Amino acid sequence: MRKADLVAAISEKTGVPKVDVLVALETFFKEVKLSLAQGENVYIRGFGSFIIKKRAKKIGRHIKKNQAIEIPEHFIPAFKPAKVFVEQVKDNVTSLPEDEGDDD
Repeated sequence: MRKADLVAAISEKTGVPKVDVLVALETFFKEVKLSLAQGENVYIRGFGSFIIKKRAKKIGRHIKKNQAIEIPEHFIPAFKPAKVFVEQVKDNVTSLPEDEGDDD
């Protein structure tokens, strides 16, 4: 499902015009990004948490020059689904479509 599909589904189920749903969704994304950028996690009960994870300093390799480089510690955004959300997916999903699932 893409963002346009999500907007269409929400609009259809709620009766709210697509443009208003899109504005609300974009505002939600913007607020989550802003909160994380300010170091504040976002918790949504029953859905999950948008959190900041700290990645430790490590040694990497510059493949073209074949040199070891130091990657400094840094922070990345992450999503941790709520227990209820995880259980719902476990109980309902039996297999993934052919074109999905191998994104890693």
